[in-house]
Amino acid sequence: MKNLIIASTSTLHQGKPLDYLSQEIKNLYKDSKEVLFIPYARPSGITHEEYTSRVRSIFNKLNIKIRGIHEFNNPIEAIKEAEGIFTGGGNTFLLVSQLYSNKIMTVLSEAVKSGTPYLGTSAGSNICGLSMQTTNDMPIVYPPSLQTLGIIPFNINPHYLDPEPSSIHMGETRETRINEFLAFNNLPVLGLREGSWLVVKNNTIILKGKLSARLFKKGQSAIEIESGTDLSELK
Repeated sequence: MKNLIIASTSTLHQGKPLDYLSQEIKNLYKDSKEVLFIPYARPSGITHEEYTSRVRSIFNKLNIKIRGIHEFNNPIEAIKEAEGIFTGGGNTFLLVSQLYSNKIMTVLSEAVKSGTPYLGTSAGSNICGLSMQTTNDMPIVYPPSLQTLGIIPFNINPHYLDPEPSSIHMGETRETRINEFLAFNNLPVLGLREGSWLVVKNNTIILKGKLSARLFKKGQSAIEIESGTDLSELK
């Protein structure tokens, strides 16, 4: 019954927020009169109200109503009654911490697994994997657990960047960081490049977008996964 879009990013270079996903979003929420927005990933430079207002203006153009979860007295009931859910980007540590502190991590997972349409971008995509350990974000807060929704049987690294051959930067590449994770964890990691997303329908997981993705597995060389590939058996 699962029905998700798991996107690397909300905004492409020189594009407007969610423009490249507009038709996918319309299809995802075609039976939803109102979508519940979870703004918890945004740090204190912007309020939940401001973040939700920005998202509302984008969804208004798609004729979809948005309501922030912070507008409800009971976030648990808000999740259970939602016709559709969107979790936006920001800081994954903050997002996970807020989901646990509001006691909705499990509730959200159960709702999405039961068929509530879900869109995640960036941090909102990170939490769809088994853990948030392959995030790119700074640990600005300390969540009680690194375990996340477990909607898909592998981890996501959104905003995946390839090493730049001409760069003089001597720090770790994204590939290095992911391999550090795999040194201690036996869990596939999919590096989603900008403009790529996963469409999850029931037990089917399909890579979409113009670019390939980068798949990492413990003890193996990373490989390219072409758009259109079925990743349902990846685990």
